[in-house]
Amino acid sequence: MLAALAGGILIGLSAFLMYASLGKIAGISGITYAALDGGGRGWRLPFLLGLVGGAWLAVSAGARLPVAAMPSSSAGIALIVVGGLLVGLGTRLGNGCTSGHGVCGLSRLSPRSAVAVAVFMLAGVLTATLLRGLLVAGV
Repeated sequence: MLAALAGGILIGLSAFLMYASLGKIAGISGITYAALDGGGRGWRLPFLLGLVGGAWLAVSAGARLPVAAMPSSSAGIALIVVGGLLVGLGTRLGNGCTSGHGVCGLSRLSPRSAVAVAVFMLAGVLTATLLRGLLVAGV
């Protein structure tokens, strides 16, 4: 629980520092898209490398991170690919991802972010409820 609290504080602090120093929003999908698009990699690549580097440092320091099991069937792998594509499409259509809308947008009192967060939280709750029902039923 303390690790989650510390992680949340660090995420909030980094979002604040980015907005205060660069005037930029720390939305990962937007940063990644712009870095891959080539429109402005200057600060974006070090930021993205810092995300990977931070996880590497945590694991190197002995942090135990949960690892999801890879599905053994081609249907399971196909579901992961489709899910990833849907998440990518949703972040483009919604002009941002959970970090951009949830952390940065809500803190700026953005109405668009409030709607986005409400919609993706509702979709997550419905999906988890439906999947749990299917798993309990043995489907």
